[in-house]
Amino acid sequence: MESYHKPDEKTLQGLKSIANKLRIHSINATCASNSGHPTSCCSAAEIMSVLFFHTMRYKADDPRNACNDRFVLSKGHAAPILYAAWVEAGYVKEAELLNLRKIDCDLEGHPTPKLAFVDVATGSLGQGLGAACGMAYTAKYFDKSSYRVYCLLGDGECSEGAVWEAMAFASHYGLDNLVAILDVNRLGQSEAAPLKHDMTAYQERCKAFGWNTCVVDGHDVEELCKEFWHAERFKGKPTAIVAKTFKGKGLKGIEDLDNWHGKPIPKDRVDELIAHLENQIQASGKPLQAALPNEDAAPVDPRPIYLLSSPEYKSFDKISTRKAYGNALKKMGDASQRIVALDGDTKNSTFSETFKKAHPDRYIECFIAEQNMTSVAIGCATRDRTVPFASTFAAFFSRAYDQIRMAAISQSNVNLVGSHCGVSIGEDGPSQMALEDLAMFRVIPTCTVFYPSDGVSTEKAVELAANTKGICFIRTSRPDTAIIYEPDEKFEVGKAKVVRQSNSDQVTVIGAGVTLHEALAAHDILAKEGVNIRVIDPFTVKPLDAATIVASARATRGKVITVEDHYKEGGLGEAVLAAVGEEPGVVVHRLAVSRVPQSGKAQELLDMFGISAKSIVAAVRSTFAN
Repeated sequence: MESYHKPDEKTLQGLKSIANKLRIHSINATCASNSGHPTSCCSAAEIMSVLFFHTMRYKADDPRNACNDRFVLSKGHAAPILYAAWVEAGYVKEAELLNLRKIDCDLEGHPTPKLAFVDVATGSLGQGLGAACGMAYTAKYFDKSSYRVYCLLGDGECSEGAVWEAMAFASHYGLDNLVAILDVNRLGQSEAAPLKHDMTAYQERCKAFGWNTCVVDGHDVEELCKEFWHAERFKGKPTAIVAKTFKGKGLKGIEDLDNWHGKPIPKDRVDELIAHLENQIQASGKPLQAALPNEDAAPVDPRPIYLLSSPEYKSFDKISTRKAYGNALKKMGDASQRIVALDGDTKNSTFSETFKKAHPDRYIECFIAEQNMTSVAIGCATRDRTVPFASTFAAFFSRAYDQIRMAAISQSNVNLVGSHCGVSIGEDGPSQMALEDLAMFRVIPTCTVFYPSDGVSTEKAVELAANTKGICFIRTSRPDTAIIYEPDEKFEVGKAKVVRQSNSDQVTVIGAGVTLHEALAAHDILAKEGVNIRVIDPFTVKPLDAATIVASARATRGKVITVEDHYKEGGLGEAVLAAVGEEPGVVVHRLAVSRVPQSGKAQELLDMFGISAKSIVAAVRSTFAN
């Protein structure tokens, strides 16, 4: 068995010196911006020094290299020390630190992937470890590569439940290529963290979640070197290194004291404190450098991913869009090894199980932990290693809304699929009915919102989502519905379909998913009465095809009805209102769910909430009469 050899004294002294250089850089940067978190940086200085200049393997001139070890700074407010590490590594110019937080500088207050050495944005605490899990899972099971993943957490953020969702996930999947470092510096923003310096409590909690765990002096570089060495060789479990540290370490009169969170060092104390730190830096010969990674991660194939065959539905078929999603995902998996699927123990309802049966080695069961599932998917998508599709009931994505918001800041190309939308799910009742999801996802920058209405358009939505940059949300429905489109119908992001039209249309009706079928039924009822309506399928609610909608509104003398299985606020109707807002003479009448619903049969609920065919007919008659 390989035995540990302590680094030589020159190396240890070099690591101590780098730690103090990192402190100095953090102080200078935060003083220049007159804002930031230098004390949070100082507690992590030795950890960062050992990680970046002794333990991690990476190409300093190529931070996003596929073979590099990954680092996630979950305590994102300590961003200056991350930037400082890359200064010492030679990638960032030292002078650039003085532009910290300035509008024309990418060294922002918290890290974002505008920087090549940042994979995911952090700063909303508790999310970094979940993303690190996605990276580690990808390395171990998809890439089958030796790169490792390190995640630095603050003790304060360990109050977040998302941290423990990630801990459970990493243990369940034996992610022994993942190391979480807990920077236990005792102090939070406004008061001490709940466990303060109870290192045994942290250790026992991590152990209870199935992690290989040790407690170290977080300011002892030799201890850190040793434990990182052991972590690399420990098999079968992820490793948690619980590091006892002190906030503001090395800063006399500031170290381990309250009320220094998020404050730069007073200008009249800077010279004295930096001089003290400089006195501890010893000149060395050759500077310490990171070891190079193993070249064992295959390059990504950047080509678009297409369905290998057209949809196979016939015009007389009926299929739910959730089931069509499963079929489409399986076919996309057939087309590319990069397609992976995640689910939160709803795979037999979302139909991601269709993918799992065909490609079990590319399916991740995340269990009932939607926040972590979203973070894991974001981690899987980093550096374009995979194209992930994560599914659950659409209502449950509200639990992960902060992760979704951060995914946009992370420039993530993650695909989220929500089934069981609206009152049309029927008897399960309101807790399962997504009625807010369109509003949620429409407001997310970078997000494309697909709302397919039949099996054909669902398959095309999945194909488009796999090749669309940014976040994609696909809203799928529970009821079986008729096939509307031919298998070779072409779909595009931001292009609506006019599915019924004539030269004598009186009203434009816009529906999506289940309500498009209700609109088509209303069309047929009204046609027998000699009243023609134009029916539009938006396909994507964001971006919405404003040109088609405005043209149709003009053709029907400004009369537009929207009908949606969603609350009125933020949904399809409001998207249409925004599209026609500057068009004179257009009036939009919105049919939507108006209150918290209840259990019942799907058709009963569509009638009760005024979004069924008969409600559309009544609305058309009223609009036409006026």
